[in-house]
Amino acid sequence: MFDIGVNLTSTQFAKDRKQIVTRAQQAGITGILITGTNALESQQAQFLATQHPGYCWSTAGVHPHHASEWSQETAGTLRRLASQPQVVAIGECGLDYNRNISIPAQQEYAFNAQLELAAELAMPVFLHCREAHDRFMAILTPWLTKLPAVVVHCFTGTQRELEDYIAHGMMIGITGWVCDERRGLEVRELLSRIPADRLLLETDAPYLLPRDMRPRPPSRRNEPCYLPHIVQQVATWRAEDPQTLAVQTDSNARRLFGLSGL
Repeated sequence: MFDIGVNLTSTQFAKDRKQIVTRAQQAGITGILITGTNALESQQAQFLATQHPGYCWSTAGVHPHHASEWSQETAGTLRRLASQPQVVAIGECGLDYNRNISIPAQQEYAFNAQLELAAELAMPVFLHCREAHDRFMAILTPWLTKLPAVVVHCFTGTQRELEDYIAHGMMIGITGWVCDERRGLEVRELLSRIPADRLLLETDAPYLLPRDMRPRPPSRRNEPCYLPHIVQQVATWRAEDPQTLAVQTDSNARRLFGLSGL
C-alpha cells in the first residue's frame, strides 16, 4: 500500500511531520513519495526523504502554479536534486488552466523544460493536468518515447482523457477524490477501466480528505494513514479484493519509480 503523493513539506504538517510518517507505518503504508512543487519545496522534500531511508522518496519539480518562478537556476537545482538517490521522478509538473496562477505560456515553457530534463536524465515524470488536456497531450506526446515512465497524478478527468492516457502507456494516480459524492462520481465510474498494472493510489495529503470516512477525522487535514480507506473504497468499486489491490498498486509504484520490493 504505497502512497505516491504526499505533500509532506506543507506547513499543515509543520508541527508533526515525524508523527505523520509513524502513523503511516502503523497503518500499513509500505512507502511514501513526497511531492516537490517548486525549487525550495523540492529541496525540502529530498531532505525529508533522507530522514526515512527505504521508506520515503521524493520528486523534484515545479508545479504549474509556480511556473512563473522557472529560471535557469531552478533548472540547475532540479538537476542537482535528481542526482540524489532519494529523488525518483521529475515533477510535479504539467498544466493547470483551471486557476492559471501562472499564465499558460509560462506553464507550457516550464512543463516542456522539465520533460526535456527528465528525458535527458532518463527519469519518470510525475504529472498534473487540470482543464488543459489537449494542450497537455500536445506538449507531452513528442517526449513519450524518450521517457521511461509517466504517471498522471490525482486524475480527475473524463473518460476520453483516461482512455487517451492509457492508450499512450501512462500510469494513473487515484486519490480520495473518488470518495466525494459531490464531484468524484464520474471518476469513480471510470475506475474499472484502469488496467490493474497501470493503477496507483495516493492521498495527496494534506488535501482531499475522503469525505465518506466514518467516523469523520477530527481534522480536515488528510494524512497518508488514511490511504487504507481509499484502497478499500477503490477495491469495492472495482469489485476486487482490497489486499490484492494494495499489493498490486505497491508493486506498480515500485516498478514505476525503480524501487526495490518489500
